[in-house]
Amino acid sequence: MSDTRAAEGPKRQRRPQATSGVGGSSPSARGVRDGQPSITVSVVLAVLVAGGAGLIAAWATPRGPLNAGEVLWSMLGALTVGVLAGALLRSRWSMLLTPVVFLTVFEVARLGTAGATVDEIRLDSLIAVLGFLAGRGVHGLLVLVPMILGCRLGVEVAARRRTGGPTRMTRWGWSGVLLAGVTVLVLAALAARPASTAPVLDATGEPVEGSIAELVTVSVNGSDQTLMIRGSDVEDPVLLHLAGGPGGTDLGAMRLDPSLEEDFVVVTWDQPGTGKSYSAIDPVEDMTLQRVVDDTLEVTEHLRERFAQDRIILTGQSWGTLPGVLAVQQHPERYRAFVGTGQMVDLRETDQIFYDESLELASATEDEELEAQLIAQGPPPYSDMLDYTAIVGTERTIYSYPEFDGSTEMTATIWVPENTFMDQVNAIRGLLDTYSLLYPQLQDVDLRDEAPRLDVPVYVVMGEHEARGRVEPAREWFEQLEAPAKTWVELPASSHRASFERPDDYAALLRQVLTETATYR
Repeated sequence: MSDTRAAEGPKRQRRPQATSGVGGSSPSARGVRDGQPSITVSVVLAVLVAGGAGLIAAWATPRGPLNAGEVLWSMLGALTVGVLAGALLRSRWSMLLTPVVFLTVFEVARLGTAGATVDEIRLDSLIAVLGFLAGRGVHGLLVLVPMILGCRLGVEVAARRRTGGPTRMTRWGWSGVLLAGVTVLVLAALAARPASTAPVLDATGEPVEGSIAELVTVSVNGSDQTLMIRGSDVEDPVLLHLAGGPGGTDLGAMRLDPSLEEDFVVVTWDQPGTGKSYSAIDPVEDMTLQRVVDDTLEVTEHLRERFAQDRIILTGQSWGTLPGVLAVQQHPERYRAFVGTGQMVDLRETDQIFYDESLELASATEDEELEAQLIAQGPPPYSDMLDYTAIVGTERTIYSYPEFDGSTEMTATIWVPENTFMDQVNAIRGLLDTYSLLYPQLQDVDLRDEAPRLDVPVYVVMGEHEARGRVEPAREWFEQLEAPAKTWVELPASSHRASFERPDDYAALLRQVLTETATYR
C-alpha cells in the first residue's frame, strides 16, 4: 500500500443534508433549523390554533352562525385560522388536520347546547338528515371551505418565504384554489343578501298611499323577535297571526295571497326559536308554553300602542292556536276575536289517534316495516321527537285528497325575499329544535279543562279533509266552550292548513269576523 494515502490525512466525514418541511421533507427533530420549527413544534402550534378557534366558535356561536354578520365573521376567522395552520405545518396535510381539530373541539365544547340539530348525529330518517344538513351541514360548508382554502394558501406562503422548501403550487393547484375562492365568495354573497318585503301596490303598480310594508325587529320580554307588518291602510284593524309548529314560520305562507292586506294590517310574527327569531331560543330553560303566551301578550301590547287600537284580532294555525287561546283567556280585553285554524286541543289524544290509525294502515297494507316500528316504539308520547315521524308520516295517505300539492306547507314557503339565507336555514332549525323543546311540555295540555270559557267571539276553522285526531278533540272543546259567540267553519278541499289552501274563503271569513265583531272594537 502506498504512503500517498496516509499523507492525505483523515477524510472529512460527509454530513447528511438536512431537509425541511412536513410531508416530503422534514426538519431535524432537535428543534429549529433555518429559522423553521421542528415537525413536533409545528404540529403543536397548528393544533393550538385550530383548537383555540374551535373553543371561540363554541362560545360565540354554539348553534353555528345564525345571521349574516355571524356568517361573515365566521368565514373570515376560518380563513385566517387556515392560513396560520398551513403556514405552520408547511404541508397540505394541514387541510385535513386543521378542520378535524376545529370540529372536534367545537363539538365537545358545545355539548350543553340543546336541540335536535345540535344533539346526537342521526341519519336514520329524512327528518334526521334534514336536521343534520340544517345544523352541522350548513355550518360545515360556511366554515370548513374557507378554512381549507386558508390552509392551502398558508402552505404556499411558507413555500415562497423559503429556499429549497416545499414545491410551490402548480397550475392545477391554483385552479383548485381559484374554485374554492369563488365558492367562498358566493357563500359570503348568499349570506349577505338582506331581507326585504315588497311595498303594497295599487292597480297601477305604485305604492298605496298610507300603506305599510316592513320587517321590524322588536324587543319582546328581553329578546329580539321579528314581525312582518303589511297592509294597504295603517288605520285598518290589526290582525296578529301565530304560526304552527312548535317552531314554524309563516312569513312565506302569508305572502302567498295578499288579499287580507286589503282589509287588515296583517302582522306575521316569528315566535321565539323560529325563523327570523330563531336566536331567541336561548336560554332553552325559558322556552316554555307560558313564555310564548307571555310573548304573545307583549307583541299584542306593542301593536295596540303602535296602531292606537284597543283590541286586535288574533289568529292561530295548529300549534299557534294553543298560545293564542291562552293569551285570549288571560287578557280578553286586548282582543276583538280569536280565529283558530287547524285548532289543537289535546295533543296527547291527537297523537294517540294518529298512532292507532297508522297501525291500522300498516296492517291493512301489509307494511311490515312500519308495523314493526310502531309496535317497537309503542304508543305516544315519545322522548325521542323523531319517533313522531312514524305516526304523522301516514297522514297524507290516510287523508289524501286530489287538491293537495304541498305548495302551502312550511318547508315550501320559506323561499321568499322576506327571509335571508340564514333565515331559511333557521326556519328548518326552528322546526326541529324548538319542537323538541316545547312538544314534550304540551302532553298534559287540554283546552277542554284549561280554557272552557273565552270572553271574545271564537271562530274555529277546519279543512274538509282534516285528520280525525284533530277534529274530534276540537269539536268537543268547541261544543262545550262558553263564549259571547262561536262559529265552526269547514273549508272545502283543504286539510290542516286550510287558511292557506283556501285563501279566498279564509279572507271572506275574516271580513265576516270584522262585521260580526264591530262592537268589540
